[in-house]
Amino acid sequence: MEVSVLPVELWQLIFSYLHLPDLGRCSLVCRAWRELVLSLDRTRWRQLCLSCLQDRHPNWPNHPSVEPLSWREAFKQHYLASKTWSKTTQDLDSSNCLSLFRRRKGWRQLCVGMGGEFGSLRAALAAASPYDRLVLLPGVHEEQNEVLLKVPVEVVGQGKLGDVALLASIDQHCPTARLSNVVFMPARFTSLLYKTTSGYVQFDNCNFESGQLQIHAPGTCQVKFCAFSQSSIHLRSVALCILEHCEFTGSENASVTVEGCPSSDCNWACKHLAVLAKSCTASMQEPDPASCPMAKWDDWRESLLRPVRTCKIVGGEERSSFLSAAGAHALVGSAQEDTQFGENLPAAKEEEEYPALYSNSSDSDVRSDDEEDAQAAYKVPCQAHSLSHTLADVTDSKLQSNRLHALQRDLNLKSLEQELQQDKEAQSLANSLQGCIIRQCLFRDGKGGVFIYSRGQAKVEGSIFRDLTYAVRCIQNSKVIMLRNDIHHCKASGIFLRLLAGGLIADNNIHSNCEAGVDIRKGANPLVLCNKIHSGLRSGIVVAGNGKGIIRSNQICGNKEAGIYILYKGNPAVSGNHIFQGLAAGIAVNENGRGQITGNIICENQWGGADIRHGGDPILRNNLISCGYSDGVVVGEHGKGLIEGNIIYGNKGCGVWMMSSSLPHLINNQISHNSIYGVAVFCHKDNAGDYPPGQGGSESFREEREGAGAENDADSEEEYPAARHPISVALVELNSINHNGAAGLHVKSSEVLNIIANVIHANGDGGVAVLQSSQLTRIANNSISCNSRGGVLVEADCQVELRGNGIYENSSHGIVSKGEGVIAENDIIGNHRCGLQLLQAADMKVTKNRIQSFRDYGIALFDEAKGLVQENLIFQGRSKKSILRPILNAEDCIIQNNMLLTFKKRFDMECMLTNPPARPHLEGGAPVSCTVAAGQRVSSITTRVDGGCHNHGSIFCTIL
Repeated sequence: MEVSVLPVELWQLIFSYLHLPDLGRCSLVCRAWRELVLSLDRTRWRQLCLSCLQDRHPNWPNHPSVEPLSWREAFKQHYLASKTWSKTTQDLDSSNCLSLFRRRKGWRQLCVGMGGEFGSLRAALAAASPYDRLVLLPGVHEEQNEVLLKVPVEVVGQGKLGDVALLASIDQHCPTARLSNVVFMPARFTSLLYKTTSGYVQFDNCNFESGQLQIHAPGTCQVKFCAFSQSSIHLRSVALCILEHCEFTGSENASVTVEGCPSSDCNWACKHLAVLAKSCTASMQEPDPASCPMAKWDDWRESLLRPVRTCKIVGGEERSSFLSAAGAHALVGSAQEDTQFGENLPAAKEEEEYPALYSNSSDSDVRSDDEEDAQAAYKVPCQAHSLSHTLADVTDSKLQSNRLHALQRDLNLKSLEQELQQDKEAQSLANSLQGCIIRQCLFRDGKGGVFIYSRGQAKVEGSIFRDLTYAVRCIQNSKVIMLRNDIHHCKASGIFLRLLAGGLIADNNIHSNCEAGVDIRKGANPLVLCNKIHSGLRSGIVVAGNGKGIIRSNQICGNKEAGIYILYKGNPAVSGNHIFQGLAAGIAVNENGRGQITGNIICENQWGGADIRHGGDPILRNNLISCGYSDGVVVGEHGKGLIEGNIIYGNKGCGVWMMSSSLPHLINNQISHNSIYGVAVFCHKDNAGDYPPGQGGSESFREEREGAGAENDADSEEEYPAARHPISVALVELNSINHNGAAGLHVKSSEVLNIIANVIHANGDGGVAVLQSSQLTRIANNSISCNSRGGVLVEADCQVELRGNGIYENSSHGIVSKGEGVIAENDIIGNHRCGLQLLQAADMKVTKNRIQSFRDYGIALFDEAKGLVQENLIFQGRSKKSILRPILNAEDCIIQNNMLLTFKKRFDMECMLTNPPARPHLEGGAPVSCTVAAGQRVSSITTRVDGGCHNHGSIFCTIL
């Protein structure tokens, strides 16, 4: 009959009444009828699938309420499960043509139990022939001694799952066997439920209670749609086995234990299992967006490419938005105390004591047009210096915004497919089929999920681990591949890797665990790609005890401690991750931790974007560290590292906060639009014994402490790029520090500090403020311009060398010094007040500078200032003022051989900074740095919140 004779809906109704054999025959009639049979997927095929009482839902146990992609395919898999167990080697290798003439195996059905042919399973097995089916009738079947399975048979329970219970210990000695629809319970004499050392066993739709399965190579198994209650599977050197759609609950130890390297001695079933593993790719069910914990973070990812949020530069009372009221009050008071550039001196006092100082100054802050024209006439061109290209970039806000957007696009997270295309090692791991393959299983409410040790291998895909002590533990040169799993609410860490373990951890959702989401220690070296690691009660990822690994393209967010925590010689490669909205630091490097941290977006964390302390020595390169609620980068006591090429932008604290006892190399970073200082250096000591509430160090690192000094780490030393020369002096070099809310560079240091070749521009306070410097602070070859107050402030008792700088067009004095040192070969041009002021007991050697001030003195000496002022070139401004000499101690201040220039024409002005050209000069490239390892000591959690950043240190810089 032609299909077009009746409506399609009527054909579907007719076909829906057919039984399975009739549907098969109809599908062979013609192509149109086959399409009609296939179209019954949601009706007749669904009905047939659910009518099999001994079979579980196709998406059990993880998503039993979600319909499968195809009910017909699910029914087919259930049906074929009863056939594949008997495909021996000869069956698999024979041709399809010969199969037409092959005689079917003769098999019988033997009933066991009350009313059956046999009273016990042992009796039925004694009478069974190969490939017979033993049907266990409803009831409890108990065997008093171990049952030996010597011939291949199929043992099937009759009725619904749970109607048949088998209390026995079975030892298989035959090539193959299948058991289905049976509840296995331990016999009185042992907890071992089933064991095979050579053959293949297939379990379908069984329950296992309070016992153990043991599979030893060359034996293997396939376990599908089974429930394990306080039961486990132990696999020893198994070449290949498959666990699919199983549920493990209440385990006292690991639910699945994989021991030993996969054996090369394979039985007949390994080829069949390999084909099955390749063809049956786990179907990943997408979670409901409404219930997905990552939904809010995905919105954040999309926001990365929206217009960049610029943190408001706050001051005064507005700072209370991120400080307590007391902290804000102390912060403002300290800021006023620490930033006393020249204009903070009471005007009345200055005019009284130094009447000539303001004699020709305007009383109004608003300049007239005539004054602006006059200043333009006296302006000395100073733009053509060695850092002018960098200065042009920072003054172009549109260019800066475009660069930020371009960087964000470049740092966009890659998908797992993109990573696998580019990384052949990861691709090989993802496609590997060795050891134990676990798919679509549920592990819950027990101690452990999967334990792999002694060179074992396992692949875990599409499974759920919840409410366990740990999800996966991989040690002793073992390998684990974890793809698209959900791991949450573990009492310890989600995934442990120890003792040279490795593998691939990719595209997993790891959240809400009590310890780290991923814990890598003792030489473990995994690939961690494209995971979502969030909402943890501790850190997202911990790398410790010489742990390594590649951590790439992950979302790490919302964790209560550091997103990534590196310590005890941990040395991972961390790149391309988005680390955001954490409740502590984005990345913390502590206790001699290392690591190459490149190309990450680290945003909106409560504490420092990167926090380095106590011997931490990472490479922090080309990251975007922005919009944090505290500082961008924190380098605490004895911290080290190379901090290069980062954009540190829009943080509510400082751009970079560092202690003077640290030895970082801060080079070529863009540090801008941070609410307080661009770079702050403090000598305040941490309160090492103070723990913030709830952060008392419950996670033990004792094993790493004990082994850190004793282990021979030669390999690690070779791999770590320590080819950069150790430096003995903290170095701030070639950075662009601009548009920050307070001073560009704020120094309270007790150690030697080098500040070289930086562009310090348009900051909300002064350019450089040296408030404490018991040892020499060297400020050389910097461009310090257009800051809201003075260019450089040096407080009393500070030792400073200022050499080769260009200090241009700052809103107050060019340099104010009350300390000691050398001011030589600088260009101090176009500042709104004095070019150079020496106050109080200043003792400076001022030589070979070029100085010009439009409205004020080129050089002014007050109070008891003394020193040597010679061979300076002073360009006279409109005020006609040159040098103001001290009155009280003229004999202690030598002023000699200075030259005063007065200009007749504009051409004279344009030619003045030509020989030599405008400073700074960077001949022969960037200065070379040098540095050295600091002492090591065990750290504890530290906190510093009192008094705010201006008084003592970093805002909320608490680390682990």
